[in-house]
Amino acid sequence: MSLTFKINYTDGLARNGVVKTAHGEIRTPAFMPVGTAATVKGMTPEAVAQTGADILLSNTYHLMLRPSAELIAKMGGLHKFMNWNKPILTDSGGFQVMSLSKLRKISEHGVVFKSHLDGSEYNLTPERSMEIQHLLGSDITMAFDECTPFPVSEEEAEKSMQLSMRWAQRSKDAFIKREGYGLFGIVQGSVFPKLREESANALKQIGFDGYAVGGLAVGEGQELMFSVLDFTMPHLPADRPRYLMGVGKPDDIIGAVQRGIDMFDCVIPTRAGRFARGYTDEGEKNLRNAKFADDPRPLQENCPCPACTSYSRSYLHHLFKAEEMLGATLLTWHNLTFYQQLMQGLRDAIELQKLNEFAEGFLVKYRKEQCPD
Repeated sequence: MSLTFKINYTDGLARNGVVKTAHGEIRTPAFMPVGTAATVKGMTPEAVAQTGADILLSNTYHLMLRPSAELIAKMGGLHKFMNWNKPILTDSGGFQVMSLSKLRKISEHGVVFKSHLDGSEYNLTPERSMEIQHLLGSDITMAFDECTPFPVSEEEAEKSMQLSMRWAQRSKDAFIKREGYGLFGIVQGSVFPKLREESANALKQIGFDGYAVGGLAVGEGQELMFSVLDFTMPHLPADRPRYLMGVGKPDDIIGAVQRGIDMFDCVIPTRAGRFARGYTDEGEKNLRNAKFADDPRPLQENCPCPACTSYSRSYLHHLFKAEEMLGATLLTWHNLTFYQQLMQGLRDAIELQKLNEFAEGFLVKYRKEQCPD
């Protein structure tokens, strides 16, 4: 095995474990802040580490366009380039090719597309995706796949999934094995149980260091997402880490952990921080709301982040009303801290065999008061 995964505790389907990589350990369940272009927006790497994050996610598509994987390799690899000495997972670029690029053409070979930045033409294949992620020095490389859109017919979902499975084999063949570095396969099949099972079985036959569930958080809603996990998870190996891509809000994460997911990523906490939305135990708070103009309390009691230890809700409100960039930095710092504290709470609850009790207590309070859109 290129990566090692040890499960320390279980509670129902949930697992508390550790993934060991070339750049350190990842405590699971884990949340990965998103550093798409080799940076978590508004944060220094040191600040991200202070939130409790063990691993970051960065992106093949964006980095291949700017500044290029070859340049990053010349600069010593992504860890050195962005000054992050902990593990890094890189998305394969498949989702961004489908969602951002112009005039894309998908074939068995790969995807020919035009950059959303300047219209330049690129050819991204499973082999090239593996090469780029190797040049970046990713601890966890993701297989190249097609992210099936939603809604979609079962026939189209099957065609897309089968293509992704053939690309998965080519990704595995092109991946260069090294101690401490691993490759994850991605289960596709949209919301169809038969297709998800077929995809999981195909990936197990190929053999990967971890298994991701892709094609969710694309508009299907939480209830259907949980349903897909319920019929997908039994088909995934119990001794490998499981990663739910692009998820999510705190209640999404809790429900997925209860179903056996180990790893998550999402832009929500950082994006929300830039738009004045702060996560608290009592739900989201919109700091632009006039009711916070003269509120002297911290955003959340007992939160160790600078936004809560040194500033008031009133000050945060002022920063956003005045359009000062410090507001986005402080609130992003808080949101990432909130997410990491949630993950620690989940890990502790699994260890103590009190996950359902923790989840119920958290969700009752969290859902009590949500901020208006």
